[in-house]
Amino acid sequence: MEMEIYDARPCLLGEGPLWHPLRNQLFWFDIIGNRILSRQGDRPLEWRFDEHLSAAGWIDEHRLLIATETALRRFDIATGEHEPVCPLEADLPGNRSNDGRADPMGGFWIGTMAKAGGGPKGAIWRYHKGVLEKLYGDITTSNAICFGTDGRTAYFTDTPTLKVMRVELDAEGWPAGPPEVFLDLAGTGHKADGAVIDSQNHFWTGQWGSGRVARYTPEGVFDRAIAVPGLHSSCPAFGGPDRRTLFCTSALQSIAEPDAAQGLTYVIADAGVAGQAEHRVIA
Repeated sequence: MEMEIYDARPCLLGEGPLWHPLRNQLFWFDIIGNRILSRQGDRPLEWRFDEHLSAAGWIDEHRLLIATETALRRFDIATGEHEPVCPLEADLPGNRSNDGRADPMGGFWIGTMAKAGGGPKGAIWRYHKGVLEKLYGDITTSNAICFGTDGRTAYFTDTPTLKVMRVELDAEGWPAGPPEVFLDLAGTGHKADGAVIDSQNHFWTGQWGSGRVARYTPEGVFDRAIAVPGLHSSCPAFGGPDRRTLFCTSALQSIAEPDAAQGLTYVIADAGVAGQAEHRVIA
């Protein structure tokens, strides 16, 4: 199985695909290109910003909560206007946002990292009911933020560690104990980037540098993979009317001589299983 092109606009760093369940519409980001991208049928849509931005949750039919390098912001889809909700490491100009997702309790988890890379200068934060709190520090490349079907389990990774962590959540969505290793990719030649959990509680992750989206069982055992023509396959998302369509972003970044397949957004019409609907964020 191999994905086909969904959108042929190349992204320097495609990330953060989000299927809006009320609009039946995919949104995604070109982090380094400072863009939100989408489509309405055959019509491509694009919004440009003056800073990096990377991830979103849906607030209602008309608005998204988006993460930029300096703030969480409410974004109006129809007008393109946006307003700040709260600062996000605005005092750290060397950092930017990266992977993020809404949790089952209406919170929003967002990771940060150094723009230049090279060290654990980032963190993973959670915004909930007007408050932004740091969950984990000393993060180099935050990724794989997603949530289990039980509504009480969160996953995340610091990609260079090659370990995906799992943590139990309390009734308000805050970590209820220390994280434990869910998936150890050391020695496999693969590393986890963005991720989602499907309706069978299996973990799907784009694997940077491997040109694939891989599925793992709830026990962390490899199940299968779908090939992605983009070598730096960055983040999957389930969508479509029955949530069986699987999308994946990719990146041109860090490829010396990219061919025409790199940096595009890909799709497969039926992944063989449905995904979960994306949770609404309260903002």
